[in-house]
Amino acid sequence: MKKRFWVFDMDGTLTEALHDFPAIKRELGLPLDLDILSGLNLLEGLAKQQKTQRLNEIEMEIAGKAKAAPGVLSLLNHLKEKQIQMGILTRNNHENTLATLQKAELLSFFSKEHILTRDHALPKPDPEGLLKLQNMWSCEGKEMLMIGDYLYDLLAGKAALTETVYIDPTGEFKFKEHATYSITQMDHILNFDLL
Repeated sequence: MKKRFWVFDMDGTLTEALHDFPAIKRELGLPLDLDILSGLNLLEGLAKQQKTQRLNEIEMEIAGKAKAAPGVLSLLNHLKEKQIQMGILTRNNHENTLATLQKAELLSFFSKEHILTRDHALPKPDPEGLLKLQNMWSCEGKEMLMIGDYLYDLLAGKAALTETVYIDPTGEFKFKEHATYSITQMDHILNFDLL
């Protein structure tokens, strides 16, 4: 089936990967064996509030250095030409997401109501954000594609009954078993017969 609804992760997918997750966890004093948001959820009260605020500051610093990943602009221009509906589902917060997209010169490709962050939906791997987009667009999972660089993107896609594209510039594809398609550069998606 042709895919008319495309949802992208942001960091490491639309933009070049800049986050040093182990370093961020160390700075925040969070367990290294958990993802950052799960580590924050173990905290309560003031500690959680302060560390979430610091995470937001770190993410805003990273947003200031954002660059579109190789092949992204040509892909998005092609999709825009084909009138494909595009959205974003990221574990980042809303303010930092908009700042990142603005800095990387990608914001104009997306309607703001179709940019969903951890402020709008449970973070991936929960499929809530994808289900919200399906509802907004009145589409089914089989008409949608979820594109991301990490296991949580692929698991969210699976849970929303959506085919997935796994982007890994290294070509290692550690999570390949969870993906429908695997690519090393974003515009390589156009090699598949999806439009």
